[in-house]
Formats: sequence, C-alpha cells, structure tokens
Amino acid sequence: MSSAIKYAHDNAEAFRQQLRDWLRIPSISTLPENAGAVREAAEWLADNMRRSGLENVEIMPTEGHPVVYGDWLHAGNDQPTVIVYGHYDVQPAIKADGWQSEPFAPEERDGKIYARGASDDKGQIFAHVKAVESLLESEGRLPINIKFFVEGEEEIGSPNLPKFVHNHRDLLAADVCVISDTAIVSADQPSVIYSLRGLVGMEIEVQGPAHDLHSGVFGGSVHNPIQALTEILAALHDDNGTITVPGFYDAVVPLSDEERTELKKTTWEKAKWQEMTGAPQPWGEADFTLSERVNARPTLEINGIVGGFTGAGLKTVLPAKAMAKVSCRLVANQDPHHIFQLVHDYIMALAPPTVNISIRRVGGNSYPALIDISEPAMQAAATAYEKVWGRTPVYLREGGSLPIVADVQRELNAPVILMGFGLHTDNAHGPNEHFWIDLFRKGIDTIIHYYNEIAQR
Repeated sequence: MSSAIKYAHDNAEAFRQQLRDWLRIPSISTLPENAGAVREAAEWLADNMRRSGLENVEIMPTEGHPVVYGDWLHAGNDQPTVIVYGHYDVQPAIKADGWQSEPFAPEERDGKIYARGASDDKGQIFAHVKAVESLLESEGRLPINIKFFVEGEEEIGSPNLPKFVHNHRDLLAADVCVISDTAIVSADQPSVIYSLRGLVGMEIEVQGPAHDLHSGVFGGSVHNPIQALTEILAALHDDNGTITVPGFYDAVVPLSDEERTELKKTTWEKAKWQEMTGAPQPWGEADFTLSERVNARPTLEINGIVGGFTGAGLKTVLPAKAMAKVSCRLVANQDPHHIFQLVHDYIMALAPPTVNISIRRVGGNSYPALIDISEPAMQAAATAYEKVWGRTPVYLREGGSLPIVADVQRELNAPVILMGFGLHTDNAHGPNEHFWIDLFRKGIDTIIHYYNEIAQR
C-alpha cells in the first residue's frame, strides 16, 4: 500500500494535468448544443480508465447521455466487490457569471484548480481512477474487485439512471457502492455523510384572462395571475418557516438525541453562515439549528417565478399568466410521489375561482437515503480518513440529493458509502468553482487506504 501512495505522490503533477485536460471539455448535460462535448467527455474518461488499468471499459447508451463502465475483477471470489459511482456532466458556466477565468480553461491559483466540474464531480471521481492506477502500477493488483459506472446526466436529475440500474443489475452487482460527490466539514476535518435528502420538482402555472389586458381598462376587475400566484406561494409556509401543506411532515422520522448531538459538532455559527450566504439573517424553523434545517429537515423552496412585463421602463399590462418553479427536499421515509400529490392537492385547494391553475412535475425526482453508521463498509471509510488526516471523521447529514443512492439501495441491495473530498466553499454550481489540490491528493491516498481496509472486513 505504501508503494501505491508513493506512486500517487510521484505522479501527482501528471494526475493534475490529466484532470485539467478533462475539465476543458464543456460537458454541460442540460444544453442540447453541448451533446457532442458530453460524449467527448465520456470518451476521454473511458480512454483514461483503460490506460489506468481498468478492463471491459465501455460507453453504454441510455435514452440520454451515456454511462461509462469499467471493471477489474481479479481479486477473487472471497474478496468484496466495490462499485464506484460518479458523474462527468457539469452545470452551465460562462465567464460573465462572475468567473475570474474562463470556466473551461482550468487554472491553478492559491493551491486550487479553478474550472467548472473541478469539485462536482470530475475531480472527485477522477481520484478513484488514479487510486486504481496507483495500486495496479505499483502492486500489480487490487485488494478488491472493482466496478465503475459514471453517468452523464446527474446535473439534470439522472432521468435515465433508474432504468439503467434496473436493466443492468447483474452487471452492476456489488457488495458496496462508493460515491465521492459530497463535501467534508473542512480541509482539516473529514466527515462521513450518512443521510441525503430526496427531491421532487414541479411547475405551477396560473392562467387568468385569455390574453394580456390594458390595466387602465380592466384593472380592478381581473384577478392578476401574478398576484394570485404569489398569494398561493405565500400560503405554503407559516411565519415560523414551517410548511403548511397538510400531511407534509407525517412520514418524517424525528431526530434522535444522539443524532442532534452529533450534528451540533458541525453546525454553523451565525457569523459564518452570514459570510457564506451573504444574507442578513437566518430564516426557518426556530426549533432546529441551522445545520438541522439544511441537512435533516424537509423543505419547500420557490426556485423561480416569472410573469408579465420585465423589460426596462413600465408597461401597464395585466398579464395573462404567471408561473413558478417549486422544489421540495425530502428526508428519510418521505416518498416524492406522495409529497407531490400532497402539494398539488393543497395548491388546488388554495386556488381562487378567478384563475385556472395547472401543476406539472419537472426535473428529476429522487428518494431520500439513510445509511446505517455501524455498517462495516462505513467504518472502513472512517478508518481510511483517519489514516490520511490523522483525525476521526464526524458523521453528518447532507442537505443535497443524489438520486443514485436510493436507486442502488433499492436495485442492488448494497450499502452506499459517501466519501467526499470537496468543501462546501468550492462553489460547485457557482462561479469560480474549484478543487483544492491538497484535497485531490488526500482523496487519492484515502481511497487507496479504503480499498485495503474494506478488503480486510
């Protein structure tokens, strides 16, 4: 194992150069005009996986962007099989968004690699590929059997992944699934995620008159669709920030005293929260800490709203319609299909007779996931972190969603271990996204230790 880590350190610059080459490819899955670049990123990864020693590498089609698969299965039947999941697609980015450099022209500054996808998720999944290479090149074999499947649609909700996993259950069968697409507490304090929130999204459209009307002629007699929509949206929370949808919290599993104690270790101080968000004051359920609100409680968020005239100047018009996009983050035991129906029915009950309302589901919908901390594969991850960081990791919940986690648990009946190496300050999805070079190196070292640890359990 020490020889594998030495190989990784000796080849650190080559690994970073390879990562920079991959980051240059604008694999933006949501833009149809970038479909060629998404395919190029998949092909680049497949080629690098082959050169790193992985076998049976294949670009596998879906109804959307392809999945890249590869494996190495020579450790023997008495050794566990680990399947590694990641994604090679990225969020849109242009320099005008506030980037200091071009988002697809990677730059190293202040110990970080700046580029879209550096942290989410090219840099993190690439650490696994390089860990495999380090072991194979230095020791000639892996201590475990391993499979990779890396998708190209995570940033659009993984719409084709559940079907892919279901149709390829035999190919993907494994004893444990490892995902590196999350963040640790800080550069000095590793952490292990044991819970992720699910997600359901919808669009609410309010139709008033058949067409835009002159507000001087019809104002006061027509219920403005924007007003009707905002009245409905305002009714979805009470003054405490609690969601008012009947039945919304019925399936939520209360936090235990032990969990709340563990989560307090990583809660934000108000000043730090304000620094990270730029918001003047926190908001939300007063009975829960900031970390509990964003990691352990379900939410209902208004993600976008549009209607009427938004150009320069004034246009005195009564718009014909207005629309809002809404998403709900869900916690363990909440079903996205059931939650959608509850929200749908409540909005329809709030709808005044002066407008017509339609509600449709949009985006990917995913189930929440909860992982047993006592799982041996989880404890192996904790040991691997400790060997590299010299500190015991803390356990915490994550507020984001990874649709694949629940899919793997359901279809493959395998525990999912979330081994992140990014930071919440990496600006994933935002301008100047970056990945700390030291954490990229530590990630490779930790993965090498993890493969050895899990082989011994």
